[in-house]
Amino acid sequence: MSQRYFLHRRVTGFLCAAALSLIALLALAPLWLLAGNSFKSNAAVVENPIAPPREWDTGYIVNAAEQLRYLASIGWTLLISFCAVALIVLISAAAAWMLARNKTKWSGILFMAFVAAMLIPFQAIMYPLIQFFDAFGLKNMGGLILMYGGFGLSISTFLYHGFVKGVPIGVEEAAFIDGCNVFQLFFLITMPLLKPITVTVIITNAMWIWNDYLLPFLVIGNSGNKTLVLALYFAKIQAGQYGNPWQLIFPAVFITILPMIIVFLALQKHIVKGINAGAIKS
Repeated sequence: MSQRYFLHRRVTGFLCAAALSLIALLALAPLWLLAGNSFKSNAAVVENPIAPPREWDTGYIVNAAEQLRYLASIGWTLLISFCAVALIVLISAAAAWMLARNKTKWSGILFMAFVAAMLIPFQAIMYPLIQFFDAFGLKNMGGLILMYGGFGLSISTFLYHGFVKGVPIGVEEAAFIDGCNVFQLFFLITMPLLKPITVTVIITNAMWIWNDYLLPFLVIGNSGNKTLVLALYFAKIQAGQYGNPWQLIFPAVFITILPMIIVFLALQKHIVKGINAGAIKS
């Protein structure tokens, strides 16, 4: 009985490992296809898109970076992402903290309003929103940052709210007795305890803002200052006009998503930890 049990465990473990390896290969296949074709000419891509490149020619990467105005585009994308994420973190953390610590009827209603806002699709409000911001002269980079900040508040407040409820209130009470005011209490005591969920909020919102196309297209369009994804879109149109899109599109997409891949791999354990903690405590 004991041998059969251990044999069953070994077979089950092997089958699980094989299934997970297959799923991992399927998930990584598009990334390998993208990376491999980023170093191939248009003719080589058309001939055999799944074959590895015969020569790893970095000239296509350099050309894509020039077409995208990579340094300028990544600078604008970083600026927008940083400002919008900072706005989201600051407001959503403070809102969730106040809602979790003030258990009143109105705080419950306001929290449910944040949750309900998660269900509203962007497409339902995008044109009225653009017209509203345009009327106030905010159809620009500053307005784009404010829009991202508004759209990211609901889910971020929901995540923070669940995590804040797991923070012992006695820590805050002790700090208040020692003389902390409300700002010191929040920034010096509470925020450091929210590090796991803060990392999750930062990465999830940064990835969404970094990869977003529709909102920058509606707000800034074909202006001189573009985000990376927007620059990629117009580079694709230009490449299609000259009949050689693949040797530009593959490396352009690759260098566009590469920064977020690196950041995600570096911080993935914090993301999983924060999401699990927020979900359990909600």
